[in-house]
Amino acid sequence: MPISPTGSAARPPMLTTAEALATLLTAARPVGGVESVDTYAALGRILAADVVSPLDVPPMHTSSMDGYAVRTADLAGAAPTYAVTLPVSQRVPAGQPAAPLAAGTAARIFTGATVPPGADAIVMQEMAGATEGGVTFSHTPLPGEWITQQGADIRRGSVILPAGTPLTPQALGLAASVGCAALEVARKVRVAVFFTGDELTMPGEPLRPGAIYNSNRYTLCALLAKLGCGVTDLGIVPDRLDATRETLRRAALGHDLILTCGGVSVGEEDHVKPAVEAEGRISMWQIAMKPGKPLAFGAVRRNAGDPNGSKAFFIGLPGNPVSSFCTFLLFVRPFILRLAGVNAVEPRVYAMRADFTQKKGDRRNEFLRARLNDQGGLDVFDNQSSAVLTSTVWGDGLIDNPPENVIRAGDVVRFIPFSELTR
Repeated sequence: MPISPTGSAARPPMLTTAEALATLLTAARPVGGVESVDTYAALGRILAADVVSPLDVPPMHTSSMDGYAVRTADLAGAAPTYAVTLPVSQRVPAGQPAAPLAAGTAARIFTGATVPPGADAIVMQEMAGATEGGVTFSHTPLPGEWITQQGADIRRGSVILPAGTPLTPQALGLAASVGCAALEVARKVRVAVFFTGDELTMPGEPLRPGAIYNSNRYTLCALLAKLGCGVTDLGIVPDRLDATRETLRRAALGHDLILTCGGVSVGEEDHVKPAVEAEGRISMWQIAMKPGKPLAFGAVRRNAGDPNGSKAFFIGLPGNPVSSFCTFLLFVRPFILRLAGVNAVEPRVYAMRADFTQKKGDRRNEFLRARLNDQGGLDVFDNQSSAVLTSTVWGDGLIDNPPENVIRAGDVVRFIPFSELTR
């Protein structure tokens, strides 16, 4: 390590958030493994193969309105001052076949029903009048009026959902619309998670002097579950090197990623770094961001006796609740998505108006908890401390504020909604 002018060991320069994320994503490789699941049960999974439509949607010309299917030639000249009356030759409800439309007749038709062959327009029922002899029209429709053409939504043979797509409710509906009863999806990313710190106590237990409740367990495990991971919660690990090493060995078996929270600093009671070094490899990063400066990345051997064997990835998050929340959203989430086979892992960022003033910028890249106000701008939470978890519930997202940047009311800032970071 370089020596500073004072003779002490100089710290390496801090990584930017972009550098840290690029390093993580470069290391990530899809975990492999595909399974077929019922479309109904595929919410949140990641497609492993393109969904190609075997049919047009809709599969035939359909009516967009309740009304009458006609041949426009039969209504030539119909106008408010000149009515044309046609006999009704058939009735076509949705889900029933339609016979060819005889010239000089109309067909009673309903929304979603098949347009009879020969008909080239629909006259909505509000513009027609039923009479004893048939139906009277005082309007000449244009060809194609109120007809949804076959394949207007989806063409047969087109890729409607590419591999790597996270399956949202609307994506499942789209797959179902072309008849997919099952989908090929990537197997779940398997994550083992544990928490270090003798001060941690579980909710429901008495809070002894000097202890705090382990909120990070609930936040992080819920975020992992929302990403569709297979989660193994190994609980709280005592602040001892032997206990941390033993837990790492257990966590490496059958998991793709080991995620820890707390203990990634270099204090006397921080045992994660030496434990991971003993069981694999680790890089301790100082990231130029606030909150969430410390982050650890490495790997743990699955077979302790085989240094060249397979490994589980390791990411160590800081212990402060907002720091662990933000670093998970900005680094762990895209890393897991890349492991699952997703290519587009960056959240959408929106240009928004700041309705507040921050007179002093920070030397690090700040991520300010902010929320939308009724005027279409952004307000920030009063206390941006990394220990104030209230800010993450109050806020709608994060303002990505560059280093040393002063924000004045009216400035345009980069805003990342939580909805982009938790889906």
